[in-house]
Amino acid sequence: MTKKICDAMAMKRALTRMTYEIIEKNKGIEGIVLVGIKTRGVYLAQRIASRLKQLEGADIPVGAIDISLYRDDVSPKDGHLKEPVVNDSELGQDIAGKHVILVDDVLFTGRTIRAALDALMDQGRPKTINLAVLVDRGHRELPIRADFVGKNIPTSLDEEIAVYVEEIDGKDGIELRDTQNS
Repeated sequence: MTKKICDAMAMKRALTRMTYEIIEKNKGIEGIVLVGIKTRGVYLAQRIASRLKQLEGADIPVGAIDISLYRDDVSPKDGHLKEPVVNDSELGQDIAGKHVILVDDVLFTGRTIRAALDALMDQGRPKTINLAVLVDRGHRELPIRADFVGKNIPTSLDEEIAVYVEEIDGKDGIELRDTQNS
């Protein structure tokens, strides 16, 4: 069973609210760099950057980071990747001393974010790192929390969240799926 949680307009409002929170927490946009976790996090970071430009009149650098090499929750015995696939991270600039906003679509166990933090630190030492996620669904396995959250959607372990972005899915929205009855 699939339940629509958020349509394109609600998703846009959530990203706009997150953008205002980013400005407020950072007392402006000086020194901010947005880094999206591939794949959907990159598109969400680009949208936040676009909204920041509309509100503050300045371009914010947007980078992309691939965490494949840093994952600790994928193993050959699970039938996943035999060897990590290394893809390029495209930060586009030095992050040392910057205020990095790490952007992802869904925060679940925290393992993706842990991997992203490791990948970021290999690229340089930012002044601060904040986390922005469109959806926080709970069930943390690591002590990680988001600083900016679009939607808190409590889920059971038998459910999953699907985030759709126009750029790759042809539509915007968030759905909740019951994996038990699929």
